[in-house]
Amino acid sequence: MRPPHLRPLAGGILLALASGVVAQDAQLAPVVVTATRTAQSPYDIPAAIDVVATPPDGSLDVNLSERVQAIPGIVARDRQNYAQDAQVSIRGFGARSTFGIRGVRLYTDGIPASMPDGQGQVSHFNLDSADRVEVLRGPFSALYGNASGGVVQIFTAGGTEPPELRFGIAGGSNGNVRSSVNARGVDGPVDYNVDFTHFRTSGYRDHSAARRESGNAKIGWKIDDDARLTLVVNTLDVPDAQDPLGLTRAQYKSDPRQVASVATTFDTRKSVDQQQAGLIYDQHIDDANSLRVMGYYGQRGVTQYLSIPVATQVSQPGNSGGVVDLDNEYGGGDVRWTWRDTLAGRPFELAAGVAYDNQEQHRQGYNNFVGGTLGVRGDKRRDEIDRVFDFDQYAQATWRVADDWSLMGGVRHSEVRFRSTDRYIATGNPDDSGTVKYSATTPVFGVLWRAAPWMHAYANWGRGFETPTFSELGYRADRGAGLAFDLKPSRSHNAELGLKLRPAEGTEAGLAVFRADSDDELAVATNLGGRTTYQNISRSRRQGVEASFSTGLARNLRFIASYTHLQATFRTPFLTCVTAGCPAPDTPVQAGTRIPGVPRSMGYAALKYGGERGWQAGLDMNAMGATSVNDLGTESAPGYALFGLSGGYVFDQGPWRVNTFARVDNLAGRHVIGSVIVNDGNARYYEPAPGRTFLVGVDMRWR
Repeated sequence: MRPPHLRPLAGGILLALASGVVAQDAQLAPVVVTATRTAQSPYDIPAAIDVVATPPDGSLDVNLSERVQAIPGIVARDRQNYAQDAQVSIRGFGARSTFGIRGVRLYTDGIPASMPDGQGQVSHFNLDSADRVEVLRGPFSALYGNASGGVVQIFTAGGTEPPELRFGIAGGSNGNVRSSVNARGVDGPVDYNVDFTHFRTSGYRDHSAARRESGNAKIGWKIDDDARLTLVVNTLDVPDAQDPLGLTRAQYKSDPRQVASVATTFDTRKSVDQQQAGLIYDQHIDDANSLRVMGYYGQRGVTQYLSIPVATQVSQPGNSGGVVDLDNEYGGGDVRWTWRDTLAGRPFELAAGVAYDNQEQHRQGYNNFVGGTLGVRGDKRRDEIDRVFDFDQYAQATWRVADDWSLMGGVRHSEVRFRSTDRYIATGNPDDSGTVKYSATTPVFGVLWRAAPWMHAYANWGRGFETPTFSELGYRADRGAGLAFDLKPSRSHNAELGLKLRPAEGTEAGLAVFRADSDDELAVATNLGGRTTYQNISRSRRQGVEASFSTGLARNLRFIASYTHLQATFRTPFLTCVTAGCPAPDTPVQAGTRIPGVPRSMGYAALKYGGERGWQAGLDMNAMGATSVNDLGTESAPGYALFGLSGGYVFDQGPWRVNTFARVDNLAGRHVIGSVIVNDGNARYYEPAPGRTFLVGVDMRWR
């Protein structure tokens, strides 16, 4: 495994480390729980994991992309389209998703935000109340089960002492406004963090206005010295968010703010309403044993108006219509026992548990027209009950076999069952009911060598798997009745080598080289009458290098940088469809073609000045390499580098802390493509990013 650019990149890292020995500012060492399920320093974990604490004051802080820019390996694109969720992929896993998030496991306070079939969303992530975001990459992600190409987990902050009230408002270009109110504190055995955030935008592009209300509450009760109960509740309301759809290359060049005419013709839009609650019980049994029990339940309703032409719906009896109506109920639980003691006289920790998740979805489809009126709900075209559940068992252990060596390993057995009951059967639309089951056992193993107090080296290996989602199973490529029983889960073999460096106080760096070989990767097979079907591709590969660096250059002055180079390719040839209405795969894709949606490289760098009070300033650069948009590799979104500038002043006096801030993004006012829609059947692959934008705001805290 020899990804390109490794030698010059490693040299650059070492030069940067040499310059970092002048660091003067020490930071509190973060802890993470996503890799080991217990609080540990990421420096002592044989895996690539990063934690982002609450960001500096002075950002809109509405999208996950604002939090994870400095983390290598993860792509989180703000699509400027709140009718579609953010695009999130890790080391190329999840890049094929055209809506929602697949291939990456998502959690809020340990509660799944990914459904059992592997599809999830981050729209209900409440960043205003968050303490930190953790991102796990590489083989150890497989310990979270189906579709674990990586793990993103957000944690709500606990209550503070003394109590605080927080208020914030920020606004800027394109009608962006964010306002929030937050209360957090401690009252005897109870601590709390309650937040409400309102966001609205007129949108950079035409027909892209949206409004989003997000509420989040975390309430903890210390029952006694050994037991704690935590309630996490969140809500989300997104009414009629306009969907501008993508643009062709010619449309983008002509006017990046425009929309395809069908977006306004059919008034494409989406509404989401979600409520979720989770209860977590932690019990310290004795000095060696502890127990954690988690249960959750949620409801999510989605109504979406698509731009499927009337003629297509009328001429295709099996078409599902242009209006999607989904009612979801979901829930589950996780029970985990942890034992901490010694084995052969050395520290040893073992965690073992079982997890169950269930989703029941009532999926209905309707025509998006009534007579000559478009963009309204018409006759019913689809009615089915879809259920998917998983039942997993897992165990993982960490053993410090010597002062300088630690071993970490684990295994997870997953079983995922799908069942669809078709309640709409008509001429030309046969019974599509059916069931299918997938299972896999995914082992992982890692070793960490503490070569020196300032250098830790690690290696790990593991297997992973990803089932098709219900959306991909829904239709067969041969146009027969029932689910796509012929689809197989994708299975991967993953390996990683890495270095974690702390050469001086306040200076950190990381370097990781990785490879993931997958069998039975999913790709588009056909696109006909509004139905997309899928097929398995024999082999694919993702390999690359990640680097990160952070140092204090002087008092209150810090430099942060990260870089990722990624080669993601199909390793075997296959046939695919490239146009809407393609009834069977007919166009060859050559071995070695890039997997779409995956940028060749990406980088981030920032220079930040400021302390707890006084003047604040920052200059940052965000760069993205060229990104292929279709399986053929015939089109791609060009790469770019964008610069941002921020500044402000923090007043901290008495009970009040007031932060005033301003920010300018895309200083040069460049027109770039911010995100892509992979394999769009109409060649509308491109979602433009805004030009130069401005933001001003104030955040206040009262203690």
